[in-house]
Amino acid sequence: MNALPRLVLRDDPGRSVPLDPRTPLSIGRDPASGLCLGEAQGVSRHHALVRVSRTRPGQWLLCDLGSANGTYLEGARLRDCRPLSDGDEVRLGLKGPVLQFRATASAPPSAPPTTAPTAGPRRSAAVVAQPVAGRLDFAGRSLPLDRIRSAYVRSRRRHPQAFSWWLLLCLGGLLLLPFPWLFWPLQVGALAGWILLGSRWEHLLEVTLQDGMAYRHRFDSLETALAHRNGIRKAMGPAPAPGRRP
Repeated sequence: MNALPRLVLRDDPGRSVPLDPRTPLSIGRDPASGLCLGEAQGVSRHHALVRVSRTRPGQWLLCDLGSANGTYLEGARLRDCRPLSDGDEVRLGLKGPVLQFRATASAPPSAPPTTAPTAGPRRSAAVVAQPVAGRLDFAGRSLPLDRIRSAYVRSRRRHPQAFSWWLLLCLGGLLLLPFPWLFWPLQVGALAGWILLGSRWEHLLEVTLQDGMAYRHRFDSLETALAHRNGIRKAMGPAPAPGRRP
């Protein structure tokens, strides 16, 4: 039997709650909530919900319930439900508690494998190395672990302007409407180009320091980006307790 995924309080890894696919987990100050955070700053009475997708079995979703201070997944405020990936961080409000989604109940995410540099301009070369003497090598830079504030993965379309290009080609192609042997190949080519370019995504791993400096590296694979992010978070260790200086 597979272990159930869990939500873990980042500042107190010993506190966690298992997720049951049969029962959505409600989060808020209400004592009836599956995860009650009655004393937490910025948490609404009915703040958020974690449930399994109805269309994709096994995919967990995080939904905001109209909270006053918002629900943030990987630093971005939710407007509707969004899928959760192993290691994702959920912040309740701007200054509220942070929860980590663990896809399994096993040990925290392992560090990413160190990739040796290779010849040529490939982007897969040495993104993250094992921490040494309190420092972490990230994309060719040596960053002090105690100065890293956050590590997030943000996904975006590689060619967001693909729809505009397709629309312009379609409109321009109307000039060739009297010549169907030119019009239809142009329309089919424009549609194929839009599908090809519009379906490509890139995933940015962003590491931010305490002074606000941010460093980024781009990945083609979401799984690889998440593995590196989880490795960095493990190397950072648990966040300091509120009111304590790092």
